[in-house]
Amino acid sequence: MNPWRVRKAQPADARGIAQAYVDTWRAAYPGILPDRVMIGLSVDRQASDWRRQIERGGQRDGVLVAEAERTVIGFSSFGPAAAGAHVGEIHTLYVLTDWQEQGVGRALLTQAFEALAGAGFGSAHIWVLADNPSRFFYEAMGGKRGVERDEQLWGAALREYAYGWSDLAVWLTERART
Repeated sequence: MNPWRVRKAQPADARGIAQAYVDTWRAAYPGILPDRVMIGLSVDRQASDWRRQIERGGQRDGVLVAEAERTVIGFSSFGPAAAGAHVGEIHTLYVLTDWQEQGVGRALLTQAFEALAGAGFGSAHIWVLADNPSRFFYEAMGGKRGVERDEQLWGAALREYAYGWSDLAVWLTERART
């Protein structure tokens, strides 16, 4: 049995999500994002943003946390994609470095896909920075690299890839078999 579990986030989780967000960004993005962005990350500001997002909630979006011993070790957020009403999007998926390669990311992605499928989304995608080595996780999870774009963020041009799953029902059925 896993020493962790995945569940729907509650407002009280906002600070733990914020801490995980800051820690994972600082681990994943040095040399990719401008130093001033990394230095300027604020747990307090992130906690406020996450609390509002969790409280706002909705029938077609949500936030999940992975926790071990009442500590947030990863999280995911999801909902409708900006591009289409029938396409779901994984907005965020981060797992603390010490908890990677233990199935936490797979569990977060699976439960986010279950929620998206339950809300009527047939397909989904996630945008990932091209220089983020964790992007290969999405390929391992069956995501197909599709559209690319350059985003201007914090004064830097950043290349992003979209990884997509064209049929969530099929993906979930196949995951249930393995």
